[in-house]
Amino acid sequence: MKRELVIGVDGGTESVRVGIFDLKGNEVGEGITPYKTYYPKPGWAEQDPNDWWASLAESIKKAMKDANASKDEIISIGLDTTCSSVVFCKKDGTPVRKAVIWMDIRSSEEAEKMAATGHEALKYNGFGNVSAEWMPSKVLWVKNHEPQNYHETEKIMDYVDWYTFMMTGRNTGSASTTTLRWYYDQENGGVPEDFYKTIGLEDIFDKLPEEIKYLGEYIGGLTPYAAEHLGLAEGTPVGQGGVDCLNGMIGLGVTKPGKLALITGSSHCNLAFTDKSIHKEGIFGTYPGVVFPGMKLAEGGQASSGSVIKWFKTHFGIDIEEQAKQEGISVYDILNKEAAELPPGSEGLLVLEYWQGNRTPYVDANVRGFISGLTLKHTRAHIYRAIMEAIAYGTELNIKNFKENGIPVEELYLAGGATNSDLYLQIHADVSNLPINVPESNQVACLGSAIMAAVTAGAYANADEAVSHMVRYKKRIEPNPENHEIYKLYSEQYQKAYPQFKEWMHATSKLDGIAAEKVVKQSV
Repeated sequence: MKRELVIGVDGGTESVRVGIFDLKGNEVGEGITPYKTYYPKPGWAEQDPNDWWASLAESIKKAMKDANASKDEIISIGLDTTCSSVVFCKKDGTPVRKAVIWMDIRSSEEAEKMAATGHEALKYNGFGNVSAEWMPSKVLWVKNHEPQNYHETEKIMDYVDWYTFMMTGRNTGSASTTTLRWYYDQENGGVPEDFYKTIGLEDIFDKLPEEIKYLGEYIGGLTPYAAEHLGLAEGTPVGQGGVDCLNGMIGLGVTKPGKLALITGSSHCNLAFTDKSIHKEGIFGTYPGVVFPGMKLAEGGQASSGSVIKWFKTHFGIDIEEQAKQEGISVYDILNKEAAELPPGSEGLLVLEYWQGNRTPYVDANVRGFISGLTLKHTRAHIYRAIMEAIAYGTELNIKNFKENGIPVEELYLAGGATNSDLYLQIHADVSNLPINVPESNQVACLGSAIMAAVTAGAYANADEAVSHMVRYKKRIEPNPENHEIYKLYSEQYQKAYPQFKEWMHATSKLDGIAAEKVVKQSV
C-alpha cells in the first residue's frame, strides 16, 4: 500500500540530517551526512554551501533507502537550518565566498557600532548590545573588509533560504530568519530601510530576498535539476523553511505560553511564547508572527554549550577512547558516569561557558570562558561536571530574566544532545527547579520540519492540528529540592562573575591576536 510520507531537513552546525516521517510522527527513515567547518582565526567560523548541497543529496538518498520509500510516496518537504549562516552568492546561487556561519563573531566591532546608533530597529535587542552572530553585522564586515566579494555578491541569503532557492529556483526569505536576525518588522513595514542606511548598508536592498514567506507556506516544486540531484520526483512540493530552534519548538509541541523550549546542541536556544510585546535588554524579541501569526516569541540562549562539552571530550577524553570501544559505549557515557559520582557544585568549581562569547543576557562576543576554584584534588570528572553545571546556570539566568520581564516559564521542554545524558537533564532540572519534559523523538527539528511539510501538503489544516497527531513524550524529570538549594549558591556566584570579570575577559580575549601578529612579523 502506498504511504504518505513527508521529509524533514535539519541543516545543523556539523551535518545535515534528513528524517522521513509518516503522518503520525513516526520516523521511518533517516540519513545524516557531515560537512566541514573552517576556523581561519579565533572567533571565525565558515562553511562551504557546496558542501551543504552535496550533503543534503547524500542524506536524502540515505533516508530514502532506510525508509524503503519510493519517490511518489513523498508528499512534501519541510526544512530548517542554523540561523545567521549567511551566504554571499551570484543570482544563480553560486557562492562568492564561504558562508559566514552563525557562531562566527568576527564582526564584533561592527555590532558595537550598530548598537551605538540607538536606532528604533534595535528594540529586538532590547536596545542593548547587538550580537555579532546576527546577519547585518556580518554583511557589514564583508563590505568593510572584503569589498570585492561584497561587490560581486548579487544575492544575500540565509542558509535555509539558499536551500529552498536551490530546490525551487525561487528567491524567498523565511519570515523566521528575517524577523529573528535581519530586523525585519512584520508590524511596521518589513525591511527597516532607514536602519540599514544608517549602519552603512544602503546598497543591500537589491541583494535581499524578493519575497518573505511564513513557515510552511508553499514555495514551489522541485526543479528538474534539484529533483535529479536529490533523487526525488520533479515537482515535489517544498514549504518555506525556518530556523532550526523554532522548528524544534514545533517538534517539541511548544505552541502556547508557559512552556519554555530548550533546544540543545552546539549552542542552547531558550524560546517561549507570550501574548505581550516586550523589548528589554538581555532578551531577543519579542518577535511578532515569527512562528505562528498572532503569537509573539521571546528568545534567549548560550553561544556555546554542547560545543564546550565536545571540546572537553575531544581534548581530555582521549585516554578513555579505547575503554569506551571495548565496553561498547561512548566516551560521553564514561565521562557522565565519573561526573555522576560527584556532589552538586563539583566541590567548589565554577565555570563560565563563554568559549564563543555570551549570547544573552549580556550579548557580548568579547568575553571568554574560564574555570575558577581549581585545586590539586580536582579531576577531569570535576571539570566535566562543572561545565555541565555552568551551562545550566546560564540557562537559569535566561529563565530568570524572562520571568522578571513578565514572560511565564512553568516547565521546560528539552530536546537535542542533552537528552542523551540523564545527569545533564537532572542538573538542568535541579538548577532551574522546573520539571523537564522529553519527547519521544530524538530529532525534534527534523520532526518540526516534517510537521510543517504535512501542513504544506494539506494533510493537516495548521501546525496545532499536526502537532496533536505527531508529537509524543517519553519521560518527565522532576527537580531535586535539596540539590536546588545547593545550586542556588553556585548560581548566585555565576551571576556575579560577568560584571566582576567582564573587563578582564575583554582584555585577555585580545591577547591571542597580539601573539599571532608577533609570530607573523617574526616569520617575515
